Amino acid sequence: MASDRKQKQSNSIPISFFDDEESRAAGDLEEARDDGGASRQDDPSEKESGATGEVRSRGEGGPAVAELVATRAELKRLQAELSEAKDALARRQADFDNYRKRIERERGEAYNRIVAEVAGKLLPVVDNLSRALEAERSVEAGESKEFRHFLHGVELISRQLNDVLESFGIQPIVAVGQRFDPHIHEAVVTEASEEYEPDTVISEMQRGYRIGDRLLRPALVKVAARTAVPDDEE
Repeated sequence: MASDRKQKQSNSIPISFFDDEESRAAGDLEEARDDGGASRQDDPSEKESGATGEVRSRGEGGPAVAELVATRAELKRLQAELSEAKDALARRQADFDNYRKRIERERGEAYNRIVAEVAGKLLPVVDNLSRALEAERSVEAGESKEFRHFLHGVELISRQLNDVLESFGIQPIVAVGQRFDPHIHEAVVTEASEEYEPDTVISEMQRGYRIGDRLLRPALVKVAARTAVPDDEE
């Protein structure tokens, strides 16, 4: 009897009974767990889509920002090059202006130097013609007609020569009646005069000339001096 009971107990299977709703909920929960795990393991597209979605969201602004930074850097570089080009152009313009002024100054100096050399050879001729005319004018008017024609020809030659000198920019120095200026006058004689104030040019012995601001030769002049005071007045 005892052995029969043990055999019956060992062969018995425990059976549990559940309510229909509880069993259905437990089964659904179990299936959801199994399906969720399998979908997460078997469907890598969701992982990729999630990962790429995050990368895309982060990288959507990346190329635009990089392009903006590159554009700004290129703009700064171009602005710097433009500024350097403007500075270089300003320096080139200043150098060209200085070069042009220097060339013009050197050309003017060379012109004046050449003209001064030519005038230095012509001025003695002008002086001789002036002396000849002054000497011939002192002759009495009763000379022959031929002599008067000759004198008129000499006057024409002297006038033409003075016109040539003037065309080169050579101007005579005004002396008579001017106050003595040692920069353009050279006093040869001093003479006491009551008509002129002291240090005034009375007469011109040789005409002086200049070209522009350059003195070709000073005028040789006679200068008025202070008259002597009588002893009684002292």
